[in-house]
Amino acid sequence: MDLAFVTAFGIVYAIATLVLLALGLAVIFGMMGVINLAQGEFLMLGAYTVLLATAHGLGVWAGIALAPLAVGLVGVLVERAIVRFLYGRMLDTMLATWGLSLALVGLVTLVFGPTTEGVATPLGFFTVGRYSLPYYNVLVVGVALAALALTYGLFNFTRAGLVARATMQNAGMVAGLGVNPAWVYMGTFAYGSALAGLGGAMMAPLTGVVPTLGLAFIAKIFITVIVGGPVILLGTTTAGSVLGLVESLVSYASTPIYGQVAMLAFAIVLLRLLPQGISGFWRRGV
Repeated sequence: MDLAFVTAFGIVYAIATLVLLALGLAVIFGMMGVINLAQGEFLMLGAYTVLLATAHGLGVWAGIALAPLAVGLVGVLVERAIVRFLYGRMLDTMLATWGLSLALVGLVTLVFGPTTEGVATPLGFFTVGRYSLPYYNVLVVGVALAALALTYGLFNFTRAGLVARATMQNAGMVAGLGVNPAWVYMGTFAYGSALAGLGGAMMAPLTGVVPTLGLAFIAKIFITVIVGGPVILLGTTTAGSVLGLVESLVSYASTPIYGQVAMLAFAIVLLRLLPQGISGFWRRGV
């Protein structure tokens, strides 16, 4: 019974982690259509915010609180300086954000060095029979649920969210109603960046902090958003649940490497069967 609980919690934690990391990209790529190849580096910047906060005596919690604000500000700068000139130009956007990714990794490596820095995991452990589980992992699950609920509520039940969705569908109509689409694009990109910062900050005590941190996650989160399909939030959540479950089960049965391979293979099969993604399957009413 204890093993079953620990295994079930591990699966829930893996799913929550994947959803939390993919949520920012679901907004930037899934909603805005911007292929941001620097999204992994936004995660990395969130992790370094926590590292800097702890190094200056502010603590882990202050770093986690500051990370979305800091990375959201970086998102504003990136959107104003680079991305706003490239909307509708997919290949150019990919090249520009890839260059930004390399620049951010190089800059952070120059400042902090190439080594992995550790951040102490807060909160301690609780026991389930013979097993010990960190309270922090429970917090990660809670933060993922809270971020998902906040994002869903923001884009579905607030005026700002409805304007943002309308802008992505028909910017000209929104401009005719007196709203400046440029500000909406900037705010939406900044929000997706802030979510990435939060995800990276939450991962910092679990994975350590290194300039190449984003490379460990970028492929997984892109796969999750693409498999999720056109219904951005619910699709990403469903895809994260399915892919996280596959990865966890295979990892428990063999090794984490095989788990990642199985997740990728399963995603390829899903996209072959459902070219529009999981939520595209729902939309067809099949």
